[in-house]
Amino acid sequence: MSKSLNNIIATIYFLLIFLLIGNGIAAQQIISRDTITSFAVIYNGDTIEAKELATVFFYSRGHHYEAQRTAAWTRLRNAIYVTYPYAKRAGAVLNDINAKLNAVNNEEQRKRYIKSREAELRKEFTDPLTNLSIYQGKVLMKLINRETGNNCFNIIKEYKGGFTARFYQTVAFFFSSNLKQPYDPSGEDAETEKIVQEVKRMYGI
Repeated sequence: MSKSLNNIIATIYFLLIFLLIGNGIAAQQIISRDTITSFAVIYNGDTIEAKELATVFFYSRGHHYEAQRTAAWTRLRNAIYVTYPYAKRAGAVLNDINAKLNAVNNEEQRKRYIKSREAELRKEFTDPLTNLSIYQGKVLMKLINRETGNNCFNIIKEYKGGFTARFYQTVAFFFSSNLKQPYDPSGEDAETEKIVQEVKRMYGI
């Protein structure tokens, strides 16, 4: 056998060995990449693969009654946040007027004093109160009753006379309102009272 033929055979032999070794390494790499780590549990002596299922969320449609109730509560809460500071201020002024009038017996002096305080109230409240909606006005009347212990009809009657009070009551009627509406914190107005307490905490009152 010639030397050149021996070299060719030796070369082929080394190529075969290289390919076999290379394929073995590649096979080991493929096997290692195909290996997947999995959790398992042993149940009655058998090893069983354990898998964690993906979280499934269930949603239900809200009843239209709940949506209406939430909307009504939000509307009331917003109205109280807007109007309570005015009710608090008006209550303080009216209580102060009552305290001053207790010491005034002369009817003319009482009218003069009420007129001066009325001008003060008009100057302070006319602009902000004219921007209130009808619904906010109703809520404000409730809150004034809460702060003074008297409804708006009796307040107007006390300071402006019965005729004026009846006139404003008639006007209020056409706006589906009532100057005589009471305030019942443990009954009809329980929800309003809860929101008022929230507002008082918010404002630090």
